[in-house]
Amino acid sequence: MKTRITELFGIEHPIMQGGMHYVGYAELAAAVSNAGGLGIITALTQKTPQDLAKEIARCRTMTDKPFGVNLTFLPAVNVPDYPGYIDAIIDGGVRVVETAGRNPEAHLPRLHNAGIKIIHKCTSVRHSLKAEAIGCDAVSVDGFECGGHPGEDDIPNMILLPCAANKLKIPFVASGGMADARSLVAALALGAEGINMGTRFIATKEAPVHDNVKQAILAASELDTRLIMRGLRNTERALNNSATQRVLKTEQELGSALTFADIAADVAGVYPRVMIDGEVEAGVWSCGMVAGLIDDIPTCQELIDRIMRESEALIRDRLAGLLAGAPISMEIA
Repeated sequence: MKTRITELFGIEHPIMQGGMHYVGYAELAAAVSNAGGLGIITALTQKTPQDLAKEIARCRTMTDKPFGVNLTFLPAVNVPDYPGYIDAIIDGGVRVVETAGRNPEAHLPRLHNAGIKIIHKCTSVRHSLKAEAIGCDAVSVDGFECGGHPGEDDIPNMILLPCAANKLKIPFVASGGMADARSLVAALALGAEGINMGTRFIATKEAPVHDNVKQAILAASELDTRLIMRGLRNTERALNNSATQRVLKTEQELGSALTFADIAADVAGVYPRVMIDGEVEAGVWSCGMVAGLIDDIPTCQELIDRIMRESEALIRDRLAGLLAGAPISMEIA
């Protein structure tokens, strides 16, 4: 399947793996890329630019296919060494960078001059248009369903994607609620050029997280996420667990007086305990509503092959059959 995204990134299938904290290591990125998608290493999971350089080099030993690096620009008291991380990306020969968080405009010239394509994560049409205006090559449009930070507009992908398609000239991928062939075909129909999956890729054999995390996703339904930090205008969609409930209780009790410090113990610095040690109740961790569509732990190759095989069946058989007037089953092989 060829789309503007497969052509832009030089990949076989229009599927990319989003950057995820303490998930986006070389093992997962290489597995996704080897399966024909675009794997992504998460830069800020690596404590220093030198560590990122080592992780990029490690990924190169696992795949000869294109892979990218996620670089998230965050407001912080101790600002990460972004120039150093960019040096590591350029020196490592990475050709795709997924940016997220704050406006990446100041860093685009260095990245573009090194021949790197930029895809920026956006949760609204206006932010997507801004990314296009500053020179990003593509955007990832994240609907309200997504795990992590869905923005503050609460627009689901059934509306957000066609709105983006109506106004953007650069290609975009759909993120949030993406898990299977139906997700991909629907996203393409709504104007996207591919899909970006996060939570779905955590529940794969190669994802370097504790099995307790994968089992928690399998056990969850579409009803098992909650939104926190709404009052701080830093909304996060997380799996509903005891830590999430503590945060919600504190938010309810403090109301407009809430500060980040009031919930920091359950939100900040918890990912190593969750993702590495498997303490899934230790803190708040991001998870999309798409958990309700996840019921197995395949390899990345099995997952991507299945999505592409079933997508072709949906397009060629079900959709074409509807035009021909033949009764078509929703079941896919």
